Amino acid sequence: MSALRQVRGWLSAKRRFQFCLTLVMVTGLTAACGALLMLPNSVLPKIRAVVPGGDALVATDPQVSALHRLMDSYGKVISEPVNTGAGKVGVVLGHPARSGDMDVLAAELSAATTAVSAVWGSDWSQAPVVVVASSPAEFAALTNETGAVPAEVAAATVADPFHPGAQPTGQRVVFGSEAGRRLGPDGLRSVLRHELTHVATRAVTVDRSPQWMLEGFAEYVAHRGMRQPIEEVAPTLTTRARAGTLPADLPADAAFEPASGEAAAVYEQAWSACAFIADQFGEAQLVSLYRQLATGPKDNPAVAAIVQNTLAIGYPDLLARWHSWITARTTPGA
Repeated sequence: MSALRQVRGWLSAKRRFQFCLTLVMVTGLTAACGALLMLPNSVLPKIRAVVPGGDALVATDPQVSALHRLMDSYGKVISEPVNTGAGKVGVVLGHPARSGDMDVLAAELSAATTAVSAVWGSDWSQAPVVVVASSPAEFAALTNETGAVPAEVAAATVADPFHPGAQPTGQRVVFGSEAGRRLGPDGLRSVLRHELTHVATRAVTVDRSPQWMLEGFAEYVAHRGMRQPIEEVAPTLTTRARAGTLPADLPADAAFEPASGEAAAVYEQAWSACAFIADQFGEAQLVSLYRQLATGPKDNPAVAAIVQNTLAIGYPDLLARWHSWITARTTPGA
């Protein structure tokens, strides 16, 4: 007991108790901070910036502030800014209820931007704005649609009105509220690359150009380098080809409409046409063909002439070689 009384007496001296208390607190805080630093990133909560939260976001694309105001009426807006390289900053915008989809898209945004530039080149913004809508109503507002949006539409790309040849402004990729549930993470990643291809090519693309090239090229970029088997990329095309049914021609524009009932199949056909051209004639020739065909509406003779001038092959021969390419790759065990 005498020892205890000596300790109590020593602590009761002026400032000694305060000194010991401070020492204990500093030691504890230091240990806690060290423990936090040792934790893996997956354990720590992700911090998101609220738009317009950072100068980089506002400076990257002027539309971000306006989008925030529009989206704010549908709920709290959160953002995930992403460094896409070369000093560019893209951003994924959405609401807390869609944070899972936002995380997938933000994690993919830099790689997707690089993948598109690897095929098309760097002559586009490379600072994409991607939005995840919370409802069909918000999706329609973000895509400037006045009517009902078909349920099959998982995402869309929009831009401000502009003259062909000028650099587009107000470009954004908008995902529907059910896109993540319907597509899953892998589907979100491929659709993002598809839509970013439309963003990159918009400056040289005139409305009503042949859809098989516009959509097929975007699908080609979306799946390029993914090492997916053809059964996964084009299941309907594969099934039909194995049954002996090949596309009679390149898909007509009307077949891409959801109401046609063949939209999924013709997207696969368009992808295969562009993948075939890249494989047999080279990726640079595919890009060149896109630039020639994307200049406006084309009838069959005009398409045939451009194919001949760009690829040095007649249109019937192109179809025959395309058919052989499909057959070779859809044969079981190929």
